[in-house]
Amino acid sequence: MRASRLLSLLMLLQSRGRMSAQALAEQLEVSVRTVYRDVDELSASGVPVWAEHGRHGGFVLQPGWRTRVDGLTAREAQAMFLGGLPGPAAQLGLGEAMASAQLKLLAALPADWRDDAHRVSSRFHLDPIDWYRGPSATDHLPAIAQAVWRERRIAVRYESWKGVVERTLEPLGLVLKAGTWYLAATSGKEPRTYRLSNILELTLTDDVFVRPKTFDLAGYWAASTKRFEAELYRGEAVVRVSPRGVRMLRGLSAAVAEAVDRAADAAGSRGWREVTIPIESIEHAAGQLLRLGAEVQVMEPAALRRRIADTIAAMASLYD
Repeated sequence: MRASRLLSLLMLLQSRGRMSAQALAEQLEVSVRTVYRDVDELSASGVPVWAEHGRHGGFVLQPGWRTRVDGLTAREAQAMFLGGLPGPAAQLGLGEAMASAQLKLLAALPADWRDDAHRVSSRFHLDPIDWYRGPSATDHLPAIAQAVWRERRIAVRYESWKGVVERTLEPLGLVLKAGTWYLAATSGKEPRTYRLSNILELTLTDDVFVRPKTFDLAGYWAASTKRFEAELYRGEAVVRVSPRGVRMLRGLSAAVAEAVDRAADAAGSRGWREVTIPIESIEHAAGQLLRLGAEVQVMEPAALRRRIADTIAAMASLYD
């Protein structure tokens, strides 16, 4: 642990320059006293760490000095091979670059580490695409990725739920979720999310935009998905479900599964229980609950009961 911490301290000073003892302590999650001891040990081992006093002082490496140690451990090398998804990299136009980087990494690793790296890729496989689905269309992905990287505006024809619209966008970042690519971009206002498979036409312009320094892609995505899920479910339904139906109900969505988990464990006759679940709309809920067949009975709302009863009656008439 201490050797790893000393290396992390060295990498911090090398990559960030001057840092105070307090800042180093916060980054390494140790006390300021521990930082001073570690700096003394680095200095004793020949690393030229200087201490600068004053209001803007701190620890800094001798100008021009850089370590040849790359700091890569065996577990870190394994993680790099586990995290390199060939599918998304190829879709972004980086498939050859990733393969080349992995070959260079393998060549630089000690012989016994190479076997571990190969073992990871042969025993662990990450598949980001959901069941019964193929990958979404990615015709425009490489061009959009270049626009994100180079901070270039793009002109798109986009098929939204309101119809086909034309927009000039400032692309801020790309997100891959369950095999589908999404673009976070602005069109003169707050960032919005666009599904790449809905982009009908795309033109990469030469117009450069200034990327907001405060934009955090991961934070934006977490907030937007949470907001989307909260706005998606606009109503509730009370249902009675059998023990088998409970298992089937959990598979409808994460929000429904959470509702089942919050329900009381006490079951009624024959093991049936009553659960209140979130629903998007009467039509959507009817379609989902009909999949459970006789394992579920809708109690409320009345409109949902009628919709399901009417659908069952219409289906029964087909077999008379």
